Amino acid sequence: MAKRGGFPRGGMGGANINNLMKQAMKVQQDMEKAKEELADKSVEASSGGGAVKITATCDKVIKSVEISQDVVDPDDIEMLQDLIMAAVNEALRKVDEEVQAALGKYTGGMGNIPGLF
Repeated sequence: MAKRGGFPRGGMGGANINNLMKQAMKVQQDMEKAKEELADKSVEASSGGGAVKITATCDKVIKSVEISQDVVDPDDIEMLQDLIMAAVNEALRKVDEEVQAALGKYTGGMGNIPGLF
């Protein structure tokens, strides 16, 4: 008599698969909740001793840019550009830290998963 494919009796039964599916659904729901909470959370970063301040949400949306009048020099636009770039990059680094802290337990430390945020 030919053997049938699939799991042997008493092995990975339907109850175990159902439990596994329930656990996976719970993890997915928990991740969605964490992502929603992150979207409402903001980080701040600055450069030039606070001359340029950036506020960004944890879903990588820049909410505000503050520039001190002291660093606005028409003869040195490159310095202002560098300060803005440094502050934005610092804000995005902080966002990545927040996302990793909130979602790392679900991703198993796999780092940045494309499409996750």
